[in-house]
Amino acid sequence: MDENVSVDPRVKSKGSPFFNFILIFIGLGALTTGQMFILQNYLDHESLPKGYIIGILLYWFFIAIILTLFIQGRFKRNYQQPMKDLAQSARKVGEGDFSVYISPRHLPEKWDYIDVIFADFNVMVEELGSIETLKTDFFSNVSHEIKTPLSVIQNYAEALKVENITPEQKENYIETIIASSAKLTNLITNILKLNKLENQKLQPISEPYDLCRQLTECALSYEELWTAKSLDFVVEIEDYATIEADASLLEIVWNNLISNAIKFSAPEGTITMKQTSTANQLIVSITDSGLGMNEETLKRMFDKFYQGDTSRSTEGNGLGLALVLRVLQLMDGTISATSTIGQGTTITVKIPVRYKINH
Repeated sequence: MDENVSVDPRVKSKGSPFFNFILIFIGLGALTTGQMFILQNYLDHESLPKGYIIGILLYWFFIAIILTLFIQGRFKRNYQQPMKDLAQSARKVGEGDFSVYISPRHLPEKWDYIDVIFADFNVMVEELGSIETLKTDFFSNVSHEIKTPLSVIQNYAEALKVENITPEQKENYIETIIASSAKLTNLITNILKLNKLENQKLQPISEPYDLCRQLTECALSYEELWTAKSLDFVVEIEDYATIEADASLLEIVWNNLISNAIKFSAPEGTITMKQTSTANQLIVSITDSGLGMNEETLKRMFDKFYQGDTSRSTEGNGLGLALVLRVLQLMDGTISATSTIGQGTTITVKIPVRYKINH
């Protein structure tokens, strides 16, 4: 840390060594007095020369000075300076500097509590820096995602003002405006949902309902899309499975996973949706027949606005899987993905058994 940083004006107590010196001198004097009291039967106090007594007092005076300097030095080195470094670093973090790092004073095998505090402080600052970066990236991505459809809407709305456009062109322009408006609405809706979920303003309301029926209805709602791509949609689920959970939140999960499977599957491919139950959990998996994902995409697929397949970036906004992850976290569920390049991806959702009612 920088030794030249001025003392924090909020610190009023300077830790005066004079008071410590007085206490030590009195303590040493008391020890001498006690010793003299013990030896009073063997010493003639009245015959002691005054020079001897003055010498004793001077001796303890210098001993008190040495002890005071020693204790004050140890206190400053082991407590005061580390706390000063910590206070200065905390102030820098409060001012927005997340590059702060405090080096531990000892090797790891000799750490004390001050070193542990420093290590935890460094971890905290690193996390705060990551959060700040994510927040900045989030706003940057939101601005970009909103600007794109708005630009499309503006450009095509201005094109509609041209008098010599054909009816077919006019119809295409209107359809493009409607599609961009729908994308913008979907983006804002997802942002609002994600914000409520992350700030715990939207709490799950658990009620019993038939999960198999919900899965079927969600799949059928996308029938037009999978039919348009000539996809085979294979469903392997139980006849009936009642689950106690928030139906509206889990619907977000299934809709996003099914729409992604359709979006990333090649024409005339196959989508398979399976649902099974075990003694400990309920499992739903959705497999597509797309191009698959590499390791980097698998690691980042739940990040906000991340879209691994840039060729289909115009079909979404990269918030769907972030929403899915947050919903499942609220329900103590898990989601995982396995993928093979050129063969497709399987997304597996697992929900703890306490949400399931057996029949």
